[in-house]
Amino acid sequence: MRYKPYLGAEEYKGDIPPLELEKALIRASRHIDTLTFNRIVGNFYSLTEFQREIIKEVCAELADWEYENSDMLNSALKSYSINGVTVEFGGVNVESVNGVFIPSELYRILCQTGLCCRVIR
Repeated sequence: MRYKPYLGAEEYKGDIPPLELEKALIRASRHIDTLTFNRIVGNFYSLTEFQREIIKEVCAELADWEYENSDMLNSALKSYSINGVTVEFGGVNVESVNGVFIPSELYRILCQTGLCCRVIR
């Protein structure tokens, strides 16, 4: 069965070119699966409307952010320094959760679904 992203191309309202859109939405959806410990996989339509809307919103924004920052995200470098000037990826507004980089504000929105909790119920 082919993996279906949480947001369809017809619902997306951003600036990712059409030829790259499906790949970006799938990547963002897979990252959401990681951040939510796969609690959504196969259960998307059994979630509340609030949870589904949040997931779709985060999927769109995460796809945009990952597309805009793909050079940094795909780089093997964590930081570099030239002539005393240091540049480092990460910081206050970006978090790394289970190996997924996500803007802190976006992660906080996803956490509102209750699906990011590490506690097993």
